[in-house]
This record gives sequence, structure tokens and C-alpha cells, in this order.
Amino acid sequence: MATVTKKQLVERISVETKQTKVGTKDTIQRFLDCITEELEKGNRIELRDFGVFQVKERASRVGRNPRTGDTVKVPSRNVVTFKVGRKMKLNVGKSG
Repeated sequence: MATVTKKQLVERISVETKQTKVGTKDTIQRFLDCITEELEKGNRIELRDFGVFQVKERASRVGRNPRTGDTVKVPSRNVVTFKVGRKMKLNVGKSG
């Protein structure tokens, strides 16, 4: 399994759409910025058949320092979650 970078995606999309790499990179970056901005506002991003991004709050909890064994209070925090869409789940599931 390989890691695909944003640069590689830009190259592929620019070739497939016959757009410049700079224009494609700007479009992809703006798309990612929009998703980030909406998540910062607490909005849910639904990309039909792809998946859903949303912010969930992790509750505060008591943790343990592995080095000393002392208990520590871990504060609550927001995390971004992604739930895979049905079409992606089916497509990725059959390639394994």
C-alpha cells in the first residue's frame, strides 16, 4: 500500500481535466479550506456516497502517566471524525 500525496493528486487531476497544475492545486486547496472552515464552525460536511466529516466532543477523562503511573485529568476536546459513505465502502471493500 502506498501513500498518495496532494501533489500526486494535483498532477493526476490536472491531466484528467486538462487544467493547469497551479489552477488544480488552488482549487483543491480551496476545497480543503472550505471543509476546514465549516468544521471549525461546527457544521457537518456530507459528501454523498463518499462520506461525512463532523466534529465530535471527546469527554474529559482520567488518564494515567505511563512513566510515573500518576493519574492525570485529560480535558475534553473536539475531534474530527469521518464516516465512510456507502459507495466508497462497497468499492474499497471489493478491492481487498
